[in-house]
Amino acid sequence: MRQAVTATLSVWGERRFGYSTLKDSSESLLDERKLRPGLKEDSVIEEKERAENEQEQLEAVLGLPSSPVEDTHQTGSTEPSDPTLDCKKGGGMEASLVCGGRKGSLGALPMQRCSSLGTTAPQWVPDSQAPACMKCGSKFSFTKRRHHCRACGKVFCVVCCDLRFKLTHLGGKEGRVCVTCHSTLMNRDYNDVISSGTLPKDQKKVWFADNLLPQSESRSANSSPIYRTGDEVSGNSTKPTPPKDLPPILTSTGVKGDYTLEEKRTESSLLEELERGLAAPLVFVLNANLLAVVKIVSYVNRRCWCVMSKGMHAVGQPEVVILLQCLPEEKRFPTDIFNHFIQIYWDAQTAGKLLNHLSHSLVSRGFLGNNEHAGFLYVHPTFQSLEGLPLPAPPFLFGLLMLRAEAPWAKTFPLRLMLRLGAEYRFYPCPLFSVRFREPLFGPVNNSIMRLLVDFRFYRYTLPTVPGLVVDLEARSTCIRIPKTRHPELLKVLNKSNEKVLALGACFNEQADSHLICVQTADGQYQTQAISIHSQPRRVTGSCFFVFSGALKPSSGYLAKSSIVEDGLMVQVTMEAMADLRRSLRDMKDFTVTCGKLPPAERQEYVHIQWQDEEPRFNKGIISPIDGKSMESLTNIKTHQRLEYRANGKLIRWTEVFYLLKDQHPNALNNHTSHNRLTERLARAFCLALCQSLCLLKEDGMTKLALRVTLDGQKFLAGSNGQRLPAPYQECLNQSLTSVVQSNSQYQGLAACQLELIFYILEDTS
Repeated sequence: MRQAVTATLSVWGERRFGYSTLKDSSESLLDERKLRPGLKEDSVIEEKERAENEQEQLEAVLGLPSSPVEDTHQTGSTEPSDPTLDCKKGGGMEASLVCGGRKGSLGALPMQRCSSLGTTAPQWVPDSQAPACMKCGSKFSFTKRRHHCRACGKVFCVVCCDLRFKLTHLGGKEGRVCVTCHSTLMNRDYNDVISSGTLPKDQKKVWFADNLLPQSESRSANSSPIYRTGDEVSGNSTKPTPPKDLPPILTSTGVKGDYTLEEKRTESSLLEELERGLAAPLVFVLNANLLAVVKIVSYVNRRCWCVMSKGMHAVGQPEVVILLQCLPEEKRFPTDIFNHFIQIYWDAQTAGKLLNHLSHSLVSRGFLGNNEHAGFLYVHPTFQSLEGLPLPAPPFLFGLLMLRAEAPWAKTFPLRLMLRLGAEYRFYPCPLFSVRFREPLFGPVNNSIMRLLVDFRFYRYTLPTVPGLVVDLEARSTCIRIPKTRHPELLKVLNKSNEKVLALGACFNEQADSHLICVQTADGQYQTQAISIHSQPRRVTGSCFFVFSGALKPSSGYLAKSSIVEDGLMVQVTMEAMADLRRSLRDMKDFTVTCGKLPPAERQEYVHIQWQDEEPRFNKGIISPIDGKSMESLTNIKTHQRLEYRANGKLIRWTEVFYLLKDQHPNALNNHTSHNRLTERLARAFCLALCQSLCLLKEDGMTKLALRVTLDGQKFLAGSNGQRLPAPYQECLNQSLTSVVQSNSQYQGLAACQLELIFYILEDTS
């Protein structure tokens, strides 16, 4: 059955993509660029304008629609729509055009004439010569600033120049580029990959998230460890965007563990199945190790697409769930979400870029049919209802669609955006569904206090946060609670902060029944409001940040002043009190600030800073694959080095390690280096022991494995799906792990460690 499934995937990949691996395409692209002469005497701006003019002439002759070089809002395939168009390259910069039997020379194609775009530093247009945006014509002002494109040198507004691309003249680093240059550079790289990917007709290739796998390629039975890091990935990490056709559908044959693929189903028939409310959702195959589960659900009286990933855990990434409110009379699947899942998987696999609570991901223009859609803000569910939703195994995140005007807040202060969404749709703390084509909740950043604390222009610094730090606002009493285990993080903030100002972002306070929010009015001003849990009295209110300022003069007649500013707390103290506050934080001692006039009156306010033994819960819902033991609030570390072993078309990957003792943390061990060496030896021995049995384990549904090691008693236990591994596998582990566990005596200070290592078995697509 595996061969039948792979053959179907091969046909689907060859028909829709028809190019070889990205590595081979990159090498062909480099060879082609070495042979292609550049136009050093022309500037990049003149070269780009000449290419655009020749593109217009080419379209006029062929009768083709506008190309993506000019219309940056057009999406889809970059291949020519006319199959009779045949471009034959000549020598140097010349090209011949054959169309409908007529041959004419129109010079080089735009991609060739812009060969130095991004490779040569452009000549910048002076600010004095650019009173308005050179793309949309918007006039520049104090709030609408100028931005130079690092590829062409022209001047644009932030809307027309908010993308980034890796440029050669910047040493391969990303630089700000305009939408036109971004489209030109993307299409040039994509066309080069397509043109270099010639495959034999008798050789079928299947497209995966990372590359194409030749089915005729022999699999070596010998296993070897593979270490992958983001530095080993060459070229641009952005993959070519797949077409918006539906991927194959995974269906069960009725036999446990046996599946087949369907790819000839029409979109209308699939939508009809979802409309009838079938119990089983549709499962789309995005690549050999990543699935997308789709179902139409009724959530809080809203008809929504429920699209969730399945397979992110294997690359250390929490699964992603997108609840997207359906449009009236919608007849198409939101395939842009599929492509975004592939990009998230690719970033996690190649560069270790993982999404967590209040992190974000960005998308290109035209996502889900609107240029204003900027990406997703990811949140953990807390007080929201999850009834009726098909959910993956924890951990998972919900993605909230955000607009481009809201992206600065997602990058610098995501808690404010999350709570503002909750106030807009009356869900505490935020909704779990997304609405397309809505109005932005924030406009340009004007007179916000955050302009003093955050770099909104280059994002070089932002408001620091300490995990677990929360602020409780009560009547005439404010309490800032800090976990004692986070004292090292707080010391780093103190060392980097100004002596006169101490500003920290707070976490969402799950113990509070309400929270301060910040609302921007139509005239750009910021107002303070509050959002609370429905039908509950408001006793404790959470705050998003706090600022201690030492600008209060002793002659002011006040001990200290406290006030609410936007969605945070501002406390003004004297420099003497500021020095005492910093000293108490360094020594991890409680501190109290008395606010009010001198002499002290009866009705005074107090700001308490308290160190807590307890830390907010994390890793909620995660259980051990061995026996179902809860892993909640246990420290875990992701293994980004990705130790991998391959055998017989499968690979086993070590993804993370849990520390089973509450007070156990790798940084607190006496010998951190020895600890890392020991855990790696355990993982290597486990992989080698099971390497030749990967196919059998995967067929039995044991794709997530765990190894629990108690170093004090030299014991280990392995299991999957809540049960211990069968006896044959245990015997293999006995032979490989015994010597490693017994060698624990070589590592001093590690005798009390209890570890649980997590592994995944995947299809080998290398």
